[in-house]
Parts: sequence; C-alpha cells; structure tokens
Amino acid sequence: MKQPAVSDWPTHFLHYLRVERQLSPHTLSNYRRDLERLQQLLSDHQLANWQTLDEAALRYAIGQLHAEGLSGRSLQRLLSACRAFYRFLSREGWCTRNPALSVQAPKAPRRLPQTLDTEQVGALLDVKGDEPLDIRDRAMMELIYSSGLRVSELVGIELRDLDLAEGEITVLGKGRKTRRLPVGRLAVEAVRAWLPERNKLAAPDETTLFVGQRGRRLTTRAVEQRLQQRGAEQGTQGRVYPHRLRHSFASHMLESSGDLRAVQELLGHANISTTQIYTHLDFQHLMEVYEQAHPRARHKRDD
Repeated sequence: MKQPAVSDWPTHFLHYLRVERQLSPHTLSNYRRDLERLQQLLSDHQLANWQTLDEAALRYAIGQLHAEGLSGRSLQRLLSACRAFYRFLSREGWCTRNPALSVQAPKAPRRLPQTLDTEQVGALLDVKGDEPLDIRDRAMMELIYSSGLRVSELVGIELRDLDLAEGEITVLGKGRKTRRLPVGRLAVEAVRAWLPERNKLAAPDETTLFVGQRGRRLTTRAVEQRLQQRGAEQGTQGRVYPHRLRHSFASHMLESSGDLRAVQELLGHANISTTQIYTHLDFQHLMEVYEQAHPRARHKRDD
C-alpha cells in the first residue's frame, strides 16, 4: 500500500481498529476523540505533526492538557491510544518511532465505584405498572443485576443466547469474548414476562431480546436514559446507570462469597486487579459494621 498523507494516518488507524480489531463503536469513538484532541493541541502550539512528534513535544502536550483540567485517567487513556496508533504506524512501515512509550500520565486517584445496597436495589427493581415498557425495564434491570452485565452486553443479547429453562445466558463481552452466565430466578421470571410483549413489538427480522417501541434493538444510550428515569421515579439516592447495577452485583457477590476469582469470571475481567477494587468496597462495609457493632470502636461524639 502506498504511504498516505500524514494527515490521513488516523483515518487508516481507525479503519484498522474497526475492521481488523473489530472494536466497538464506543471504543472507536474514544480513540478518535483522543487522537483529535492531541492533534489539535499539537497544531495550536505548532509543536509537531504525527511524523515528527517526539517525546519532548508529547510530554509538553500532556502537561498542557493536564493544566487545562484533563484528569489523569483521561490522559492515561489518551497515551494508550497514542501508543496503539504508533504501533500501527510501525507495522505499516510509515513511522519507526513510538514517542508515547516512555511518557507517563499523572497518576489518577482510584475512585471506588458507586453501588447500591440490597434494599436500594430491591426498591429500584420494584417497577410499578404493567405497560410493555414497564415490563421491559423491569427485565433489563433484573438481568443486569442478576448476571453483572455491561450495558453493551445487555443490548447485544439475542434470543438464541437465552436458556431460561436452565437459568443461563451467553453474552459477548469485551474483546469479543463470550461467557456463559447464571441468571437468577427473579430475572428469569422478569424475562419470561417480557417475551410476549417483546414479540408484539419486535420487527419481523429483529433477533435481539430488548427492543424499543419501534421494534428495533435498543441503544446503550436508550438503556442509560431509562434507568436514570426509573431511578428518579423510585427516589433512588444518586444517579442510577447500568454500571452502577453491575458494580452493586459485584460488591454483593464478593461480600457474600469472598470468592474474588469467581467474581472475576462472572464480570469477564481479563485481569484480577480490575476486580480487586471491590475488595475495597467490601472492607468499607466491614469497617462500617465494626464501627457500629464493637463497643470499644465507636468514636466519641464532640461535645
């Protein structure tokens, strides 16, 4: 392939990610936004282009973005995108350097995921009403919490992925890896209740489990909006979103079982270090119980 113009390199990289790596639209959007943000800053400060970018210019750019308020987590993601971009350029023979290899982003404080306690989850899942969308929303939330699903996994469920008789479901997770998950009794009941309504709404050629009023697959954004609305209706403390239910699933499973490896498998985490953040949540819970229950642990109130 003839080497394209330097300005077209990101376009070819994104095509590679979409076609060969088969990354999700959401991940592709992140890569595109990060590269565009870096390219714009390099251009504004007349630092370099993709062909001439070096470590010093990249360090300066990262410093500028940090000064503008970009978080350490966002900068880490940007640098990861930059490293992957230059690995692609090296593979194509268009550039032999990778200026991002030795550049580090400022450390981001590790934020604990927001969760709901079991009573809050129970109240949230007690969706009132018998309209089709009430039944659908109940099934979606039950399934996310029952099996610890990502929202992308939820909207990707096909009818053929369900085995309600056995209480199991197959989902396609990150990296296009499939995993088989148990589905709890209440979630099975909620999905069974949704199926007749779904069949009335779904377009003849639609094979996904969850559809909208027009009979087509729901988007992740639509699910997020519905959960936020349900949370507001139920008076749930804080914003309700799909990943908050997933976090709650993980926290409650770990709190009850203590089996970190099993929770890792259920969540589909490639590295157990990702799952370990829930041990901090579990310890927080233990500390709260300790403070409330131990007669010599309670802090004295100020007079």
